[in-house]
Amino acid sequence: MRIDLHAHSNASDGTDTPAELVAAAVHAGLDVVALTDHDTVAGHAEAAAALRALPEGSLTLVTGAELSCRVEGISMHLLAYLFDPEEPALAQERELVRTDRFRRGEAIVERCRALGAPISWDQVRRIAGGGAVGRPHIASALVEAGVVATVSDAFTPEWLANGGRADVQKHELDPVEAVRLVRAAGGVPVFAHPGAVKRGRTVPDRVIAELAAAGLAGLEVDHMDHDEETRVRLRGLASDLGLLVTGSSDYHGTRKTVRLGEHTTDPAVYEELIGQATGAKPIPA
Repeated sequence: MRIDLHAHSNASDGTDTPAELVAAAVHAGLDVVALTDHDTVAGHAEAAAALRALPEGSLTLVTGAELSCRVEGISMHLLAYLFDPEEPALAQERELVRTDRFRRGEAIVERCRALGAPISWDQVRRIAGGGAVGRPHIASALVEAGVVATVSDAFTPEWLANGGRADVQKHELDPVEAVRLVRAAGGVPVFAHPGAVKRGRTVPDRVIAELAAAGLAGLEVDHMDHDEETRVRLRGLASDLGLLVTGSSDYHGTRKTVRLGEHTTDPAVYEELIGQATGAKPIPA
């Protein structure tokens, strides 16, 4: 089985529609794909509907979201799988984060303009195409304006990196509380790309231990932003804390160069992960 547990659609900052993501997963030879848009479940219904056109058993969809968190001044992301999307406490927090994305996005655009970048909020909204606005959309606007060559080049201290010249903080969850909310909604929480130093400061191991004690299920280890040394260290930490080890592409369509299925999760780990979920079940074709 080929299992990719981290992918985005244009319901947040990917470029594929949820239906296109399902088709791309089949084309990539995946057996399982997780739709984990930032702080939203808006793409789940379309992705599930797209499964009905597929041959039986050809693909399984894992529903989820990537939750925005902050601890000790450090931004981090929590992958939440198979939670009940109607559970009110977690739904309220997702709505608070989504609403604040617009305020933050407008503020970042204004900072970019003050730094000499000829971009506009209307341009960023056009690029977002109705999805929740995120920094990748602003990065795409900077590329369109010729300020930087690629989306990745925008995520530097010069522009959009955490703590960068144009960065603005948004409403984010305390990760310990986020873990508890996900578990209370029947979901399974996994720390996304915990060693991605190129994105900025990373969460110290002692905080990861606190998250494990609160109910964290695993660490996303095999990821494009982790070199081999980082992966070895994270596998050791996961073993020490009794956490699962996952692998994922963090696919964003054409917005990133990574391919669906470039990194995958072991089937035994997948079975253990879905076995912990009580809020929702994977959706087969």
